[in-house]
Amino acid sequence: MSRPVAVLVGPPGAGKTTVGELLAARLGVTFRDVDHDIEASAGKPISDIFVDDGEETFRALEAAAVAAALGAHDGVLALGGGAVLAEATRAALRGHRVVHLDVGLADAVDRVGLNTARPLLALNPRATMRTLLAQRAPLYAEVATITVTTDGRAPEEIVADVLAQLEEVPA
Repeated sequence: MSRPVAVLVGPPGAGKTTVGELLAARLGVTFRDVDHDIEASAGKPISDIFVDDGEETFRALEAAAVAAALGAHDGVLALGGGAVLAEATRAALRGHRVVHLDVGLADAVDRVGLNTARPLLALNPRATMRTLLAQRAPLYAEVATITVTTDGRAPEEIVADVLAQLEEVPA
């Protein structure tokens, strides 16, 4: 059974994909995004899963995809922003090197760009993002072995910070 080198968690706009790809390249490993796994298995975009099947169905697909990826991927793994909502996922993350990419409201909104392709942010994105950040912050903190603030920082700076902290946390 493989184990990811690092698992990235954080809200939309934290930089999980951007930082994850750069981190994987620096470490010489592959990058995997659970959201892409879900879309591939469902055969449609996440926004369509939300509309056609509902959030509950999406969350079930997400929990299954995270469990599968945690057991099969040995590179850098990025989870969707809401993956930590599932207790089973939080439990599965114990014992992994989990990097919480922390982002404040202003930077998150700037990065997401009030993007309506993100189903949970389609209506009143700024207020929804504020609520998501507040609700999920304790869950990210619960699973994180490393927390890196991303506000106002270039992806390369964030990756350097993550790399330095990964050296301090046993694999």
